Amino acid sequence: MVLHRWGSVEYEIARERMRKVHSLARKDGQNHLIFCSHPKVFTVGSDGGEWPVPTVRTDRGGSITCHSEGQSVSYFCFQAQKPPLFYRRVLNAYRALFDELLPKALYDKDRPGFYIDGRKIASLGFRYSEGVSLHGVALNVDVDLKFHALVAPCNLDGVVPTSLFAEGVKLSVEEVESLLLEKISEAFDETVQT
Repeated sequence: MVLHRWGSVEYEIARERMRKVHSLARKDGQNHLIFCSHPKVFTVGSDGGEWPVPTVRTDRGGSITCHSEGQSVSYFCFQAQKPPLFYRRVLNAYRALFDELLPKALYDKDRPGFYIDGRKIASLGFRYSEGVSLHGVALNVDVDLKFHALVAPCNLDGVVPTSLFAEGVKLSVEEVESLLLEKISEAFDETVQT
């Protein structure tokens, strides 16, 4: 697995860079994992809709997602000839992470994401092209929840955003990504190339 650490990068720039990594993954047959964050932005997937905030359209699935500093965004440009198997492995990695950090966080298949009661802590949205996945998972580590609450996460009634920090887990984004890298490596039975 090839790891890319981009730090904070504007969403539209990251989307173009992700497409280049996707093209590379199609050519080299490797799994490419990208860790980054984005300055404050709302992105909208294939569900569309009208919103009370400025949005950026994207080609992933799902509805509206909020990104900001303090969020760990993982983009997966992985070999995914069998998307259900790929998706299950991603879920296994995040379940293992939450089992360790916040066991109350559970995956809801009807509203793809991880929740603590009615509080959403992680959003998932993927797309598949030519056997390789695109997009990924946004996990709220320590975000501005007032900004994230301007729109209900994924346009879900009765759902509010939360974060690891708000739920009592005091770790940095870097610490969370270090743990997450272990869980993803285990779920896909791969080591990180250095």
